[in-house]
Amino acid sequence: MHGLKAAQLKALERLSKRAARTQVIISVELARELAAISFEIQRQVGVIIDRGGHVTDIIVGDARSLFLPEIQRRGRDRLSGLRFVHTHLAGERLTEEDLTDLALLRFDLVAALLLCKDGAIDGIHIAHLKPDNAAESPWEVLPPQSIFSLKEDFPEFIAALEEEFARTRRPRNANDTRERAILIHVSTLPPTLARDSLDELEELARSAGLEVVHTLMQRRPLDPRFILGRGKLQSAVITAMQKGAGMLVFDLNITPSQIRSLGDFTDLKILDRTQVILDIFAQHAVTREGKLQVELAQLRYLLPFLNIRQQALSRLTGGIGGRGPGETRLEEDRRRARDRIARLEREVEQLGKRRRLRRHARTVREVPTVAVIGYTNAGKSTLLNHLTDSDVIAKDFLFATLNPVSRRLRFPREREIIITDTVGFIKNLPKDLLASFRTTFEELHEADLLLHIVDAGSHDLNQKMETVLDTVRNLELNGKPMLTVFNKVDTCHPAEVEGLTRQYAGIPICALDRGTFAPLLNAMEELLWPLEEKPVIES
Repeated sequence: MHGLKAAQLKALERLSKRAARTQVIISVELARELAAISFEIQRQVGVIIDRGGHVTDIIVGDARSLFLPEIQRRGRDRLSGLRFVHTHLAGERLTEEDLTDLALLRFDLVAALLLCKDGAIDGIHIAHLKPDNAAESPWEVLPPQSIFSLKEDFPEFIAALEEEFARTRRPRNANDTRERAILIHVSTLPPTLARDSLDELEELARSAGLEVVHTLMQRRPLDPRFILGRGKLQSAVITAMQKGAGMLVFDLNITPSQIRSLGDFTDLKILDRTQVILDIFAQHAVTREGKLQVELAQLRYLLPFLNIRQQALSRLTGGIGGRGPGETRLEEDRRRARDRIARLEREVEQLGKRRRLRRHARTVREVPTVAVIGYTNAGKSTLLNHLTDSDVIAKDFLFATLNPVSRRLRFPREREIIITDTVGFIKNLPKDLLASFRTTFEELHEADLLLHIVDAGSHDLNQKMETVLDTVRNLELNGKPMLTVFNKVDTCHPAEVEGLTRQYAGIPICALDRGTFAPLLNAMEELLWPLEEKPVIES
């Protein structure tokens, strides 16, 4: 309010103490006083009014715009409980900026007092958000009307509007505590590949325990600040309120600067693909080694984000007692994170040494080892269970198995092997996870044979196979003998299965049907004991 006269400041002070005490959007007296001050100083002036009719904030801008203060918002799926009324000096109607504020700050409504050239009020222009209606605009803009014709029904109107919002949201079971999320994919990929990637993100979200209420796909280059276009982001935020979602999940890895920009734009929780995968790993880690590896991956991922300076992460102290060798809160957090990472790396390495000792014992006894690899949810654990009569966790979720599990498998003539189930691969597997699970992936380096399990019923089979083979190359395992095994053939047409096995020299099985295992066992014996004559295992 720099540059205002004493009389103008007193007038604004009177506004701050005013209570409307009526059931209209704004009282005639308050509207006139607001218009008079705005006309006198030739700036836009606005007030934020709570549902009790009390003025909570006064904003003075320039001739064309206002900069709103930080608004303390209620639940993400509710209106803010505040209405914003301001002046327009040139008599213009609500602008795009006004409607953006309405959407992002979830005001009960936004109104503009339209001033004539002599400072008189020509009318009031009002807009409010609407419940879910994808075919139309997310807000309703009412025709301008006189301030003298405003009805004294504002509390009833807002109550009815919030009730309509609640009615149009998806009903929820009282015991359902899952967070609701909107999934967003932005890229220039062909539509089919983009849809496949978004579908996989939806599976990841389901495995992480999220309830997906809406998906959004935009085909365009990534925006360096907001990832998707500003208009689409605004639409996503409005949809989140309409559907009661508390987070936006992006189908890519977000940079710290993008997190900062998105956080300034909306108070919704922002997650990316890596965070969802890390959360799944955290939920499924049961052994000490698995938990340490997940924590290590999370810290490595989060360390760059500690550079984001927020209001709550300002200097720990200031003035007397805060000078000299003092350290900022951010620096302290980064130091603690680096110390914890170093400690976890040492512990993981110690556990890795023990794992190597166990593998060495198997090598001394000359027991061949076979590692089961493949895209996540391809049926690796189910196959291990039915081959070895085990009870390894096998669920229809991504990354249901995190920790390597080894079991003995006996062949005819009293020969046996060690078969190991490993963590599933996925497209764009975070590098932090690969680094943190390096001791786990060492199991693959010691294996005599790799079984590449493929979901034969997957519509994007080629992409998933290539993802696994790329990971194998990155781990420098491409020199290992490998058998391609097509699982879930019961979900495919026989001609399709025959074509796949011929194209990739693969072996068809159904992990739930032991009667299909004979060709696989014969092929494994031929590769593991190539110089011996082996009895043929019959179905």
